[in-house]
Amino acid sequence: MSLDFVYDNEYHVHIGRARKIRTSHPEVRALMGTNPATALWTLALVLLQWGVAYGMTQVSWVWVFVAAYLFGAFVNHALYALMHECAHNLVFRNPAYNKLLGIFGDLALFVPGAIGFRKYHLMHHQYLGLYDKDADIVSRTEARLIGNSTLRKALWVFLLGLSQALRPLRLKGVNFIDRWFVANVMAVIAIDILLLAVLGPKALAYIGLSTLFALGLHPVGGRWIQEHYTDGDGQETHSYYGPLNRLSFNIGYHTEHHDFASIPWNKLPKLKSLAPEYYDNLKSYRSWSSVLMRFISDRSMSTFNRILHEPHERAAPKTDARPSQDH
Repeated sequence: MSLDFVYDNEYHVHIGRARKIRTSHPEVRALMGTNPATALWTLALVLLQWGVAYGMTQVSWVWVFVAAYLFGAFVNHALYALMHECAHNLVFRNPAYNKLLGIFGDLALFVPGAIGFRKYHLMHHQYLGLYDKDADIVSRTEARLIGNSTLRKALWVFLLGLSQALRPLRLKGVNFIDRWFVANVMAVIAIDILLLAVLGPKALAYIGLSTLFALGLHPVGGRWIQEHYTDGDGQETHSYYGPLNRLSFNIGYHTEHHDFASIPWNKLPKLKSLAPEYYDNLKSYRSWSSVLMRFISDRSMSTFNRILHEPHERAAPKTDARPSQDH
């Protein structure tokens, strides 16, 4: 196992590919924009989770765990996919409305994340693969601690949500706390307290476990490995085209998304079909479970299996994500 990341001097292949696609397929611009229907999906999924949480008050603790793993995790993973749409301003044109919707989606996720995710995820797009600015990359200390041990990798995946929450702390000079962040935290804490007071501990546990499983050791957990971990294929980003995209709002179309972050989830498959010559020859996956199991069991893989770039003197260029800028 390497004790450092994989380095590549070719920075941000997504910019070059997006430029070529815009030239050869100018009609791609028609796919860019917003999808307000995402707000209805967010509302429906939050209400669904609250309804199931109410139902958990009538069952044993065993069924709370079973329901969270077999059902709740899929719903909360879908909510994270919709949070991702909000982060890129792909629901409404007004950034404030996207922030509010993201916070609302958080109300069924137990922990506040929408505003913090928005900030560091937009940086992830702008500075993809730059260690000091891309919060999606684990720290070298964390990577060495995990190593290539099957047990430690499995534990890391199980607690992936904690790792993701702490990563932004290593970014210097970035202020993640503002009034939106505070509002996000207060809103989620208030709802958690209300759920506990009105419905009891089983309801709140169902919500919390659904989030824990959605972010970790679960079939949808393979998504977090699929996106940017490499097995030596030289690709910085990979897509997933399996059936779980239907339950995850096409979040698996990750290469396409990094090429055109201004295209909403419902049109990403159209982008792939519009420009197959740019995507069909890239490595992709059909099973999140297989990706996850291989990462855990293969001792040649670790959290060091990511392509990084040496920092440039100038700021990293931005992706084609005009509606995705924060304001």
